[in-house]
Amino acid sequence: MSAKVKIYTLSTCSHCTQAKDFLDERKVAYDPVSVDFMSGDERTQVLDTLRKLNPAITFPTIVIGEKVIVGFRREEIEAALKEANLGTEVQTPTWQQP
Repeated sequence: MSAKVKIYTLSTCSHCTQAKDFLDERKVAYDPVSVDFMSGDERTQVLDTLRKLNPAITFPTIVIGEKVIVGFRREEIEAALKEANLGTEVQTPTWQQP
């Protein structure tokens, strides 16, 4: 089964890194697509898909279920995760006194 979340990123994009970290903190499985590491037909196909989702082709472009979020918009991502019934709880370590 593929992830319900797909994120199109660039390796040099700080907002992309923030978005991936945000998803990681919430233990949300996602399919990362690093566009700048692609070439040839694969890159062309991804850019064609991305252009349909986000005509400006800006990053990150995040697809959660049927919702497309452009940029790292924390509240929109949280709302889309809840709508898609995906975990949004931040997983924090449990500290114990010695």
